[in-house]
Amino acid sequence: MLISGRVQGVWFRGYTQEQAVELDVNGWVRNLRDGRVEAVFEGDENAVQQMVNWCHVGPPSARVTKVEVTWEAPAGESKGFRIAH
Repeated sequence: MLISGRVQGVWFRGYTQEQAVELDVNGWVRNLRDGRVEAVFEGDENAVQQMVNWCHVGPPSARVTKVEVTWEAPAGESKGFRIAH
């Protein structure tokens, strides 16, 4: 996923990690140089869809203007969810 808007400097990555851990979703999230946030989610289809839905809104201080979702076959992300750099 690629998330655009005011999504950096608003704890988007930390909140995303909290949501993913709560839903037992594996993957990672990171800031991109162009101001967007990129995330990869793997796990139960319903839980992943909940993460996608959450990213359309984000944390309270974020202002999401665009979400691009690319569905792919699972790549076998390691167990857990991390903030990548």
